[in-house]
Amino acid sequence: MPLTPQATPTTYWLEHAWLGTHVEPGVTLDVRDGRIAAVRTGAAAPPPGAVTLRGLTLPGLANAHSHAFHRALRGTVQVGSGTFWTWREVMYKVAARLTPDSYYALARAVYAEMALAGITCVGEFHYLHHAPGGARYDDPNAMGEALIAAAADAGIRITLLDTAYLSAGFGAPPEQHQLRFSDGTADAWAQRADALKDGRDHARIGAAIHSVRAVPADQLSTVAHWAQERRAPLHVHLSEQTAENDACHEAHGRTPTRLLADHGALGPRTTAVHATHLTDQDIALLGGASTGVCMCPTTERDLADGIGPATRLQGHGSPLSLGSDSHAVIDLLEEARAMELDERLRSRTRGHWTAAALLRAATADGHAALGWDDAGAIETGALADLTTIALDSVRTAGPPPRLGAETAVFAASAADVRHTVVGGRQIVRDGVHTLLPDVPAALAASIAAVSG
Repeated sequence: MPLTPQATPTTYWLEHAWLGTHVEPGVTLDVRDGRIAAVRTGAAAPPPGAVTLRGLTLPGLANAHSHAFHRALRGTVQVGSGTFWTWREVMYKVAARLTPDSYYALARAVYAEMALAGITCVGEFHYLHHAPGGARYDDPNAMGEALIAAAADAGIRITLLDTAYLSAGFGAPPEQHQLRFSDGTADAWAQRADALKDGRDHARIGAAIHSVRAVPADQLSTVAHWAQERRAPLHVHLSEQTAENDACHEAHGRTPTRLLADHGALGPRTTAVHATHLTDQDIALLGGASTGVCMCPTTERDLADGIGPATRLQGHGSPLSLGSDSHAVIDLLEEARAMELDERLRSRTRGHWTAAALLRAATADGHAALGWDDAGAIETGALADLTTIALDSVRTAGPPPRLGAETAVFAASAADVRHTVVGGRQIVRDGVHTLLPDVPAALAASIAAVSG
């Protein structure tokens, strides 16, 4: 069922609502055409005919960095030891088995899992474009369209970050398992990306540079200009591994951040993903350009990549967002909590971010990174995208509702999400997905279909 705004006006009564600075009890929302038409406070009980959301209601969560097919790796890549590079070999094997139909089935189940976790918008970093061996489908965007359809049928919004992936590393031709990722040149990538239809209610189109190792330096500006001309988001994996930094220095005599800056790829619509291994100059370049940074703590720790300098980046002017990346878990509350707790481990001090700041990264700033500036807040005119967290589970019971933000970030998990609303439509009701009632079965079947 395509995701369209709720046509019939709806009233929601929120037992407790996070309004960006505080928890407000008894909030009534009028929703028309998928947007919040009015916000009224002080209603001690639901008005007649209102849909009741008990617990703490937040703006919908934005997952700013996803590779949907990596969900098929959960559990299997946790066996034994290894590195990012050995993990990547397992990932390639799964990627080689995907077709538009099997990718649709897997992504629909993954996006339904996200909806169950309170995620209402996902940034899909999409580089799996062609058939194995690099042959083009009749529709060159068949794989991207499968992801857009999967998001619609799972009931969430998507920014398809169509990704240029042209090289095995600093000019080397793609290896056999990378051929289906590559369009050959950035100009050919842009021509294919131009054919993606923008302007759908639930979907927006952005661009991505996979990494400086996967897009030759003389073609970085082509991707950056494509995004700039369309005022579209531009994302890029940045300095996730020290090996990338070392190879970039060898090839170009500068850091990946400096290389991106020199080719016009930084700026307020750009988001650097991971940004784990940066120099002081890199941090100043990113912050000075107001380039956002998406932290993915559960993946970064799962792959033993390191802890990025998030506090310093934000201090220099980079907005922070959050992503579940490889989907070791899908839980934006855990990502928010982990960003703070990882920094505590490194610094041995507490309180780098307030709960309010961490929720902003998971909501408003995540949506902004994906080009949805009209989402991520409970206010008049915003998209009516909401997630409600139980305040009476074994994890959340006890604290007073006024501490709901702290409870959500530092105690709750995806398992505590009770309701998810997208465009005024209730996609998750009482912990059950309304469009795909048996999400575990859908995950199991779609993963089995692409597993060896």
